[in-house]
Amino acid sequence: MKAWIGFLGSAAALIGAGVGLVKLSQPTPAVWSAVKVSALVAMAVQVATFAVARAWARRNVIAGWGIGSLLRLVSLAAYAFVGVKALALTPGPALLALAAFLFVTMLVEPLFLTQ
Repeated sequence: MKAWIGFLGSAAALIGAGVGLVKLSQPTPAVWSAVKVSALVAMAVQVATFAVARAWARRNVIAGWGIGSLLRLVSLAAYAFVGVKALALTPGPALLALAAFLFVTMLVEPLFLTQ
């Protein structure tokens, strides 16, 4: 439970900081909308991938982290090919924001996999 709280808090803080940086740059409404949706998608993906990675980490930490990374890549591709169009988002900011949020939060994940 402690690992979950730590990871989710860290992920939320990192994603929130990224959203805050974008907000400071005074984005257009289309960019702002794309970044907000991408932040929500990133948090949902991170919860799912952390659950999978944590389950696998009991057997093999590297395998768990690798499977989580693969799930992130698949979710980014699905978002690119289906989600962005379905939600009528600006593709560049939406995909860049999701990729950045997933990457940054993935870097702190190993700290919580073995707890």
